[in-house]
Amino acid sequence: MNKAMKRLVLQILTILLPALSLSAADSLKTVFPDAYLDTVQISTSKTLNDYTLIGVNYGPTFSTMLFNPSQKQGTLFTPSYFSLTLTRYGKMFGYMPHFGFQTGIAYGHEGFLFKPDSETGVTNTCDGATQMRMDVIEVPFLAQIHADTEFMKLMVNIGIYGGYRTNVKRIGPSLSEEVANNFRDIDIRFDYGLQGGLGIGFIFDPVELHFNALVRYSWSSIYTPDSSPSQYNQYYYRFAYPFDIMITAGIHFQLTKRKGKTNADLRREAKEFVYNNGKTENNTGSDR
Repeated sequence: MNKAMKRLVLQILTILLPALSLSAADSLKTVFPDAYLDTVQISTSKTLNDYTLIGVNYGPTFSTMLFNPSQKQGTLFTPSYFSLTLTRYGKMFGYMPHFGFQTGIAYGHEGFLFKPDSETGVTNTCDGATQMRMDVIEVPFLAQIHADTEFMKLMVNIGIYGGYRTNVKRIGPSLSEEVANNFRDIDIRFDYGLQGGLGIGFIFDPVELHFNALVRYSWSSIYTPDSSPSQYNQYYYRFAYPFDIMITAGIHFQLTKRKGKTNADLRREAKEFVYNNGKTENNTGSDR
């Protein structure tokens, strides 16, 4: 194409493009009147930041034991499980904002409860106790997967914990005061195992309300296996592992912004503005 032809095409486009733009605008106004167009708000979705939560949780514990040999038992209810947690959310691979880690400290309980047999009326015992409750201080470390909407989130937690059994209370018809309220030489006080569960959160930035159902499975028997003088030792490898369910409600506070520009973002933009002579990614002002 020679220069004269190129010049002619450019002149035609210069005349036609403004006319086409005006025609398109007039068509849009025909379909959507000015009163409607003036009220339209185009919202932009904001991705989740890497943010941090601190929270307190409270609720009851429902305790049982995994005995060998197996024992018929009820569920021991304790109303005072308490935890203080720190949760850090981040992006996996730098762009998937659905992962986090949670740790903290918790005051919990373990134990068992035997009830009379409905047919014989006989109540089982464990070393003379028909009921036992232990207080436990524990430190969980959980990985969390979460799916968020604007005002709600679903959470899945899985991880491990370590703890220490601080107190014990046994109840039985023939227990001495010393055995009822003290740990014995055969009792194991260090505790560890698996913990996890499901939860739902309601978000009112910068506050979040979390409701969780947690399961805790101990890998530490409450006494040294096969150490009891029980008659069952000649037939079974004897142990008892705690298994607990905690239902908690918690209030959590966002220590950093969940969405939008964080203080770190603002500092970075200010630094870029200074070092780039007034230019940032969102500001392309000219040097003067």
